[in-house]
Parts: sequence; structure tokens; C-alpha cells
Amino acid sequence: MPAAPKETEPSPGASGSTAEEAAAAHRRLAAAYQQSLRYAADIRHLYQQLQRAISQSLIGLANALEAKDPYTRGHSERVGALGRRIALALGLPADEAATVSQAGLLHDIGKIGVPEAVLLKHGSLDGDEWALMRRHPLIGAQIVAPFEFFAAGALLIRHHHERLDGSGYPDGLAGAAIPLGSRIVAVADVWDALTSDRPYRGALPVPKARAYLREQAGRTLDPGVVATFLDLDAGSPSQG
Repeated sequence: MPAAPKETEPSPGASGSTAEEAAAAHRRLAAAYQQSLRYAADIRHLYQQLQRAISQSLIGLANALEAKDPYTRGHSERVGALGRRIALALGLPADEAATVSQAGLLHDIGKIGVPEAVLLKHGSLDGDEWALMRRHPLIGAQIVAPFEFFAAGALLIRHHHERLDGSGYPDGLAGAAIPLGSRIVAVADVWDALTSDRPYRGALPVPKARAYLREQAGRTLDPGVVATFLDLDAGSPSQG
């Protein structure tokens, strides 16, 4: 009967070699993981740079449009800044407040699609001219729509002329159906329009402008947004 084969014992260096290989594999995985993190950070940085470049281009376009009309110069910048302040005062997160601010900056960009004869007319607009003017929220939303990172902002631009009672445009939304960001931009937009010189009238005194907002609160403008705005020092003459 043949003898049973003897069990082969691992050589003293075998377990050490296996441990070293495992450690080396771990180091390679860790290095690959760190490299992936660096790649992801680089891609995120490039994407953010692209977002900023696109946003700056759009803002430049809006500013170029405003530059044609001395009565509205700086309007979008003020609406954007005030929109952010209102949003933060309402307790919106910083990223949502930033979207409101960007939508405020770009809310009138659709006016690039409105004929200059209508856009710069000093007298009252007739029915056909108003129909053209009322298209600017839709045009503005369409201009920024291709940029996925600004999808929420496109919605705010589309609806910034909706009114609480449903009398606004382009979709006749009412009440809570209007995005909160659009309701914020609407108040900031109305305030800046009231307190700025326009071809058809001079700037209203701050007390009268504040009284107008109170009258419209709960009718065309969101009462909570109006109340929050009136509590801000933006309602002071220095900010008017």
C-alpha cells in the first residue's frame, strides 16, 4: 500500500509574499481611486467654468439689450440683486436664491426678440404691440432652455409676468401655481420699474411705490413676498 503523500507546508516566505502582494494591490487601488477623484474634480471645475462662461455671455447679451434704452439701464442687475435678498429673507437655500438672482438678471433677455420700434416706443403700445411685448418671457425661456444647468431658471423667466389673480402672462397661472422664484422676481421687477424713470413717467417717490405694492399684495403680487420685501431695507430711499 503506497504511503500517503505528505502535506506540503508553506515556505516561511510564502505568507509574507502574499501579504506584500495584497498590500501592493491595495496601494494600486488607492492610487487609482485618488486619480479618479482628481479627474472628477477637474471635470467638475471645467463644467463650472463652462457654466460661468455661458451665464456671463447671457448677462452680457441682456446688458447689451439694456444699453439701447437709458431708461432701463441697470434694471436687470438691480432685479437680480433684490431677488436674491428677498429669497434669502424668505428662507430659501443659498443655491435656490442664486437661481432666483440669475433669473432676475436674465428676466428680460427675451426682449431681444421684440422689435426696437416696440421696445423703445415712448407712447402707449397698441394691441398688436402689446402682443409682441408679451412674448418676451417665452422668448427668454427659450433662449436659456438649452442649458440644462439653468432649467429651473428658465422656468422662473417664463413665469415672471404671471400674476396672483391669474391676469398675467404667458400662461395665466394663478396663486401657488406660479413658481415662488417667479413671484419673487415679479415683486423685484415691479419695485424697480416703479422707482426708476421711464419714458412715460418719472420715478415714483418711495412711499408711493411702497403703497402700490401694499395695494397689489394678494391681488397681483404674492402677499408674503411683498411683506418680506417691505421689511427689507431695500425699501428705503437709498435703495430705490
